[in-house]
Amino acid sequence: MRLKNLSIIIPLGPDEDQFGPLMADLSGLGLAAEIIVVSCDDNVLKEPAIESVRVIKSRQGRALQQNAGAKAASREFLWFLHADSRLSERVIAALEAAIKASPRALHYYHLKFCRDGPAGMAVNEWGAWFRSEILRIPFGDQGFCLRKDIFHQIGGFPQDAPYGEDHLLVWYARQAGVKLRCTGADLPTSARKYAAHGWFALTVKYQWRWIRQALPEAYKFLLGRLNRR
Repeated sequence: MRLKNLSIIIPLGPDEDQFGPLMADLSGLGLAAEIIVVSCDDNVLKEPAIESVRVIKSRQGRALQQNAGAKAASREFLWFLHADSRLSERVIAALEAAIKASPRALHYYHLKFCRDGPAGMAVNEWGAWFRSEILRIPFGDQGFCLRKDIFHQIGGFPQDAPYGEDHLLVWYARQAGVKLRCTGADLPTSARKYAAHGWFALTVKYQWRWIRQALPEAYKFLLGRLNRR
C-alpha cells in the first residue's frame, strides 16, 4: 500500500475554495496515507469532498494549523501540502523514492506554477529553483516532507513569526544538521494570488521579506558550523 507510513497535512485558510482538485487527486491516486485537513473555518466541515479524510479544527494561522496537524498525525512521516497544490503519479513516485533513499532528510519538490497566473511566472519558477538548489532554501509551497520525530526535534513551525514560518523551518532544520533533498519532481501550485495582487508587487514583496528574514538565520547557521569545527 502506497505511502502508508505517511501523514498528509493540509491547512485550510478562511474561505479556502481551491482544495477540491487536491482532494480529487488524493482520491484518484489510491494512497494509504493518513490525510489530515486542518480547518480554521466551521464551513469546511460540511464540504462533501473531504468526508473520507480526517478534519480537525485549529486557530487560524498556517504555523498553528500545520503544528496542530503534526500533533494529531499518527504516521512516521509528515507531508505538508498547500490546498492549491496538485498531485500526480510522478509526484508520488518521486516522494516514495526520496524517502527510501534518505529517510532522515527534509524533502521538497521543484516549484511549478499552474497556468492561472499572470505573465512572468516563469521568472518566479527560476527564482524558486535558484533559491532551493543553489541557496538551499525551499519554501512551503514546495511540499515539505520529513520524519515526525525530526519535525518535533527542530521545534516545528514557529507560531510567533509574522510570516515565513516555512522559511524558518528550513533554517531550523539546517541549523540542526538535517539534510535537504529535492525529490527531482515538479509540484504544481496555483499562481492565482499573483493575478489577484499583481505580479510585480507580490514578487518584490516576497523577495524582500525572505531575504530580510534569512540574514539572521544564515548568521546562526554559519556560526554553528564554525563552532562545530
